[in-house]
Amino acid sequence: MGCFVFLFALISPRLALFFIWIFSDLLSRAFDAWFVPFIGFFILPWTTLAYAVMWSSGSNSVNGFEWFIVIFAFFVDLGSYAASQQQRMARV
Repeated sequence: MGCFVFLFALISPRLALFFIWIFSDLLSRAFDAWFVPFIGFFILPWTTLAYAVMWSSGSNSVNGFEWFIVIFAFFVDLGSYAASQQQRMARV
């Protein structure tokens, strides 16, 4: 299952989150409330996906270097918003 999630994440993090939500309980174990991954699906999909995967990879918590991966995913999300804004400004 992990390889399929990785392949779906390369296509789209939202697609990977959708399949994780449908076929496993990873999101419900990683997040206490349902609205956090729901909001993360729309606003910060890479960060939500990275946190869920890092949470399940070790001791059911995010520690040490795993936080670096989550922060990197956050910057990837911010970079995608900045790139889309830059393309909108270039069209004007």
